[in-house]
Amino acid sequence: QVDYDVCSNYGNWLYSAGIGNDPRDNRKFNMIKQGLDYDGNGDYVRLWVPELQGIKGADIHSPWALGSAALSQAGVTLGETYPWPVVTAPEWSRHIHQRPGGSPHPRGRRAPAQHKDRGIDFYFSRKKDA
Repeated sequence: QVDYDVCSNYGNWLYSAGIGNDPRDNRKFNMIKQGLDYDGNGDYVRLWVPELQGIKGADIHSPWALGSAALSQAGVTLGETYPWPVVTAPEWSRHIHQRPGGSPHPRGRRAPAQHKDRGIDFYFSRKKDA
């Protein structure tokens, strides 16, 4: 299956990427927040990035922010076994070292409800007739 459909998906990808017509100024895709929202424990990253398998939990989304002891224990050497980030966006800082589903907002506003343990079939399944 290809995740590209000119008719229905192109606009969503542009919107998510922060380009094209958008009513909000300065939209940026926050990779750290998305990682915490949709892969809170880092299982998906661990599956596809074996260099980071030794990093526990959500810290896998920002390995450059870990201390040298944690990196050493995980077998990661930034710049050697895993690259330093090319860019670190200022918006990421409020999400680094946050627990999945935690509120990074200083006044404690809650993040939108998360749909834990719902596989892709949940979103595409048909409603059962009552």
